[in-house]
Amino acid sequence: MENMKRTHTCGELRKCDDKKTVILNGWIHRIREHGGISFINLRDRYGITQVVIDSSSPAQLADLAHDLHMEYCIAVEGTVRARPDNMVNKDMLTGEIELLATKIEILSKSETLPFMIDEVQKDGTPVIPNEDLRLKYRYLDLRSSSMQNHLALRHKVALATRNYLSDNGFYELETPTFIKSTPEGARDYLVPSRLYPGKFYALPQSPQLYKQILMVSGFDKYFQIARCYRDEDARGDRQPEFTQIDMEMSFVDRDDVLGMTEGLMHYIFEKTMEIKLPEHFQRIAYDDSIDLYGTDKPDLRFDLKMQDAEFMADISDFKAFRAALEPQEKKPGQTRNTGTIKALVVPGQAENYSRKKVEDLEATAKIYKAHGLAWMKVTADGLTGGISKFFADKKDEICSKLGAKEGDLLLFVADTNYKTACTALGAVRTRLGKDLNLIDQNSFVFAWIVDFPMFEWNEDENKWDTAHHMFTMPQEKYHSTLESDPGSVKGDLYDLVLNGYELASGSIRIHDPELQERIFNIVGFSREEAEQKFGFLLKAFKFGAPPHGGIALGLDRLVMLMCHETSIKEVIAFPKNTFAVSPMDECPSVVDAQQIKDLHLKIIEQTDSK
Repeated sequence: MENMKRTHTCGELRKCDDKKTVILNGWIHRIREHGGISFINLRDRYGITQVVIDSSSPAQLADLAHDLHMEYCIAVEGTVRARPDNMVNKDMLTGEIELLATKIEILSKSETLPFMIDEVQKDGTPVIPNEDLRLKYRYLDLRSSSMQNHLALRHKVALATRNYLSDNGFYELETPTFIKSTPEGARDYLVPSRLYPGKFYALPQSPQLYKQILMVSGFDKYFQIARCYRDEDARGDRQPEFTQIDMEMSFVDRDDVLGMTEGLMHYIFEKTMEIKLPEHFQRIAYDDSIDLYGTDKPDLRFDLKMQDAEFMADISDFKAFRAALEPQEKKPGQTRNTGTIKALVVPGQAENYSRKKVEDLEATAKIYKAHGLAWMKVTADGLTGGISKFFADKKDEICSKLGAKEGDLLLFVADTNYKTACTALGAVRTRLGKDLNLIDQNSFVFAWIVDFPMFEWNEDENKWDTAHHMFTMPQEKYHSTLESDPGSVKGDLYDLVLNGYELASGSIRIHDPELQERIFNIVGFSREEAEQKFGFLLKAFKFGAPPHGGIALGLDRLVMLMCHETSIKEVIAFPKNTFAVSPMDECPSVVDAQQIKDLHLKIIEQTDSK
């Protein structure tokens, strides 16, 4: 190998290198024979170069070519040869040249592949292997151009993050991986202590408490590309272990945190994708987001807003609409004692949606607890289909108030629960955006969701819970009514949304011990419990804690969206599958009995519940 060490990479050579003698190292991506000539596409991280073995190559190479197979790792020495203009491959960075091989050394062989690397169909569509097969042979899957590109972008995003925050006065500081178990919403992953039998470390769900202590410690601006762990069910944009860009700042308010985050996003997108984002991102109050889009993470790449249609209960005897607006007993956390009727006007789709297609949309609404999806079509002859018979002579009034026109499809969800109606029709809106190709897949539309409720009512336990975490600052105008009306309190909370995903979440934190104790009391967290779980933080607050706030951005999710993917598995080198298992190394796995004994643990075998 010493004499066959590469002089260039497989993505480096150009026409200006004509007649140079070079050495390339890489993997055989494809190999083909044509008229007694062997063509080898040699691949490394940097690209692909075509290697040729023809009649001018040493005779032994023609024999060796028959022994070469895909994914063999080889070294090739040869002469760069410029291709004629009519043979230039414009799909390859190195398409102006080929390498005439004079010497080949097999560095290592490959067994028969379980799947082809970068296989495509005749129409150019990629062939995607089964997910578990990809994860079992992840080292092969990572050789694919998509995974190589995704992880290269991930690296660039992480580097841009470090550069931007460092240039803006942040210190990159690490917080512990073994921490005290504290209630943070999901189950902790626990690590038993060998030295202290019966005691456990927890893996951090986030660095929340420690970054606040760093503010008490006077570091002013902290960030960390932090590994986090949550024992919860996996799904497309979740994993048991994930990475977040964690930030905290002292002596700031909400606008400072939002401005710094916008600056970071501008820098990342410009440096990694040469995309200029708007100077400031739209801000939407939580209540408005639910009312207009049915979700606190709206996809704003298409403009289809929900509307209030409660007037329709007064202009007909349609029972479902009237029943939705009947006064109900107002429950804790509810801002109104009636339900609502929400409408969605889908422009120009009256002819395209049959009853069956509307029933498919209704199935989506029912997933979110709607009783049904009412509908009508606006035609030249009036309102037709669905519930139109109840509104036969009301076309002009309905169209005027909803802004509907001839050819539009009208969709409605009515429910005694306001949020159910909004959420269900919001899910229909999201589906329509995809089904009707309303979304510009190449666009990135950010928005801030602000003014979140501070508390939410826990019906199972008949108590108030904090909507995010217990260290969030309630907005100052609600301090006097915290105990008397928790349901109306808005927290100094903010989420950054991108293309229908929650990308980041943060808040201004409580730094006043007395205010913190009031929050504990509202959620039924006793002083003893607080001392047991958070005593070290509460004690720190007694020594001159500064006002502070921060935010955490999901690095995996950000890169996923930048790559136009829908699963963070596509941007993580070694993810788990949907069962939180790694098919490649078969973890979690059984460990040696002595290790269990050393940790003073006992494994209890599961038995049939019957």
